[in-house]
Amino acid sequence: MKTDLCFSLEQASWPALLVDSQAVVRHWSQGAKNFFGPVLEADQVDLAALWAPSNPLTAEQFVFQQQRHCVPTAKLYMRAKGGVSRPLLCQIAPLSYNEQKYLILQIIPEIPATEQPRPQQTAETETSLLSAETAAQRYKLECALQLARTVAADFNNALTIILGHVSHLLNQADAFHPWRNALMEAEKAALKAAEIANDLAAFSRQEKSAPDRSAGNINDVLRRTVELFKKAETTPREMDWVLNLEPRLYAANFDEAKIQQAFSKIIENSIQAIAEQELGFRGMITIQTRNVDVSERTRDRTASIAPGSYVCIEIKDDGIGISPENLEHVWEPFFTTKKGRRGLGLAYVYGVVTNHSGYAVISSERGQGTAVRIYLPASKRYIKDAPIPTDGKKSEWRGHETILMVDDEDLLLTMAQMVLADYGYHVLTANNAEKAMEIIQTSTRPIDLLIADIVMPKISGRQLSEFVRKIRPKTKILLSSGYFRPAAGEQENYLPKPFTSQDLLRKVKEVLSAKD
Repeated sequence: MKTDLCFSLEQASWPALLVDSQAVVRHWSQGAKNFFGPVLEADQVDLAALWAPSNPLTAEQFVFQQQRHCVPTAKLYMRAKGGVSRPLLCQIAPLSYNEQKYLILQIIPEIPATEQPRPQQTAETETSLLSAETAAQRYKLECALQLARTVAADFNNALTIILGHVSHLLNQADAFHPWRNALMEAEKAALKAAEIANDLAAFSRQEKSAPDRSAGNINDVLRRTVELFKKAETTPREMDWVLNLEPRLYAANFDEAKIQQAFSKIIENSIQAIAEQELGFRGMITIQTRNVDVSERTRDRTASIAPGSYVCIEIKDDGIGISPENLEHVWEPFFTTKKGRRGLGLAYVYGVVTNHSGYAVISSERGQGTAVRIYLPASKRYIKDAPIPTDGKKSEWRGHETILMVDDEDLLLTMAQMVLADYGYHVLTANNAEKAMEIIQTSTRPIDLLIADIVMPKISGRQLSEFVRKIRPKTKILLSSGYFRPAAGEQENYLPKPFTSQDLLRKVKEVLSAKD
């Protein structure tokens, strides 16, 4: 059994096992190899070899019971590296393949009872416990990311087929066809499902190895984000915004698009919380930035902050607040109390911040509002605080060149074409590499820049760029992806997804202006 799932499982950084109906471990992750040690190198690994005698059931009984009635989470004891019995939480998922039944066991190590805090224990012990809690949260997040990647990819493929057939039938049916309304409802439902898939895809685009980040001013990002919300039709007008931004803010290295998206998700939650207050309530969102220097490890609620310099961002609302029983779960993927929501917003925030080696903290009380604090590592130097003008278009971003944009996401093409054309560019689009090749071969005008998604069906963006270099050697190349990082030599001509319109315009101008 060597499926895509097995390959994904083997590359996972958290401990995970694939166990068959005979309680034999068939595949395991790199994280499991690190956790269990050399025992996994045997020709056949029985689950019993990893099983601690303190479990109420034998390994065989456990597998038999789970295959009859799967319980999603169980507390178990297993022999870790060195034969030490460790308490752990096990997330269990049944799997059927080729008429055979399997279990996927995702393992989250627990804090041993002997390490629970006592009054006489030192701050170092408390710090280690907090680190264990953080590690467990990261395991949960990584498991959810892997699930989201798989589901989003399969979901999008299925929806593409459904929407393709439905739209084709709608084009063929006349205005009074008896099935037209039913087809339109089916199309509407599929589009709604596509929104869910897009949310999952966006959530899954978190990577442990971060892309290159540049030093930037968080104040600028916050101002732009707030302006977007102020202009949005969905934002209530009966609401006040207060920005207390430190003018001499430390420089932090961050991925601007992802940090801006994280801020947006926090603000969205704040707006929803204010909307839940009584009718006529005029809410307020307060955003504050400040420099923080930590000389020794410091605790802010659940976060144990290491010594260093940080930029602290606090987004506070006076909304309905969060109950204590829900507060402890808010960072968990798919946890939500809001009808029609998917519980990915704050999990996304947590993933982005921790991938920046930062800390995310939330405090709330029912009826008293909520405050989210983010600590991003920073250097003790200041970035000039000059807000980007919001009135008028930046003249240095304008251009007149011809750009060919290639991506298999039509909505992205529409957005990019609108933005680039608005700044004077002539934009050609293609939703696959084959169409792009046809345009490249037949277009009578020069194509100054190719922007191509790296991951596309049949022909990748890199393959397309090689084709362009042979046919039109003067055309400049800009590759983009939300999954793959740039290869050696591609850093200067690479645009990571998700990107803002400013990111797109800035990068296009940078590539076009570069000397050959």
